[in-house]
Amino acid sequence: MSSLLTRDEYQNLADSLPLPTGAVIDGKARAARSGDTFETINPATGQVIAKIASCGQADVDLAVEKARLAFESGAWSRAHPSERKRVLRRLVKLMKQNAHELAVLETLESGKPIYDVETIDIPEALHCLEWHAEATDKLYGQTSPSGDEVVSMIVRQPLGVVACVLPWNFPILMLTWKIGPALATGNSVIVKPAEQTNMSTLRIAELAHEAGLPSGVLQIVTGPGEVTGKALGMHPDVDMVAFTGSTEVGRKFLEYSAKSNLKRIVLECGGKNPCIVLDDAENLDVVAQHVTQAVFWNMGENCSSNSRLIVHEKIKDRLVETVLHKLKEWPLGEPLDPGNRLGAIVSKEQFDRILGYIKKGRAEGARIVTGGNAHKYGKGYFIEPTVFDDVTPEMAIAREEIFGPVLSVIKVANADEALRVANDTQYGLAASIFTANLGKAHRIARDIRAGTVTINCYGEGDVSTPFGGFKLSGFGGRDKSLHAHDQYTELKTIWADISDPKVSRSVDYPGCTDER
Repeated sequence: MSSLLTRDEYQNLADSLPLPTGAVIDGKARAARSGDTFETINPATGQVIAKIASCGQADVDLAVEKARLAFESGAWSRAHPSERKRVLRRLVKLMKQNAHELAVLETLESGKPIYDVETIDIPEALHCLEWHAEATDKLYGQTSPSGDEVVSMIVRQPLGVVACVLPWNFPILMLTWKIGPALATGNSVIVKPAEQTNMSTLRIAELAHEAGLPSGVLQIVTGPGEVTGKALGMHPDVDMVAFTGSTEVGRKFLEYSAKSNLKRIVLECGGKNPCIVLDDAENLDVVAQHVTQAVFWNMGENCSSNSRLIVHEKIKDRLVETVLHKLKEWPLGEPLDPGNRLGAIVSKEQFDRILGYIKKGRAEGARIVTGGNAHKYGKGYFIEPTVFDDVTPEMAIAREEIFGPVLSVIKVANADEALRVANDTQYGLAASIFTANLGKAHRIARDIRAGTVTINCYGEGDVSTPFGGFKLSGFGGRDKSLHAHDQYTELKTIWADISDPKVSRSVDYPGCTDER
């Protein structure tokens, strides 16, 4: 991975880059058939970057038609697994060669610090895509123990046309989480990026075709969710939608499926994740470092953000003080400056939403110990990292997903109360536990209703571990790991009678045995 550039070098690159603005359908960049566009905004300045094609029903119909033709042709779906691996690895190489360009495109639209995009998002995305590529020719089918007169094969086949609907908070990383397993298993994929963040995805689609991906196998339709996303969700020839985003929008895709062809739906939705710190936690300096990373990374615009700090009353004040000290290592400012760790909020809408929750927290009686205001940096959408103390579990800031740089501190008297508070939520995506008692840690991890639980650290596992949630945080499957390959395939049984036709035998109902 190439090293970081300077702020001026990133700015020069931003000023000179050709900006991708057309949808990618059948291997070509295209305007929407209607000619409609929408503006993409730089949240660090509030200024328009470019106008992106706004795809409607006709564009989605064309993309689905080309995806189906590509799938049925077998150019990708029936290609040898080693060939699919070779093409995907070539895409990884091209993305690596163009990493600075991709990072700038991502930062311009999302407001993410270029430091994070270059050192976290892109390296993890490359690793994810390469990992799934390498798995392509290493997954075996099965045979069942059905007796000597039968060969019963259990095989997986690609679903067909898969739609991937992406969030705006990690555009490149979430793209690879979806297309890695979907392409590795032989599907044709149509991606709809979030309306706020399109350009890095469009550029990667260009690189994918350069890498040798056949036309129609990876297409990008851009546009608003209520138009473009709905058209994919309702389309009768889309076999699956994999969605990451809010629970509210996730529900809509379940409705679309029910009203159309009962397409498979996999949802990774919101979270209100707890971080439990017990009074025997070791090294509060390290704990505070994890707490700070968990809630302020990506300006808190992260579904796995540990936005609820549930801490034992004996150590609460010391831990909060240490978190405030750690915040000094998180400078806020221009996203293209690699010295900054906090950037801009992705949009004016999200900016206003976060400030609304901060206002509500004050009104409900929580006490701000730092932050709480918009940061006056230029004309962009910046918010100070904010810590609320004296939060109680019934407050809105403790129950509702804010998706911003806001930490709610809740004190508890013991581990049992901490567990009750942690589970008192409609979400169940992630959680963290800090304690020196490993047995207690495992018991709490077992009892927390969440898809990923970390002990004495914050994180989401790695590419080999499945990621998704319980309750309103998820539905139908998981991202990452080999389990993701399963959800992009159909399971089929192939039953072959190989008994000797010369030997007389009774014909019974298939599968029956003498034990009935």
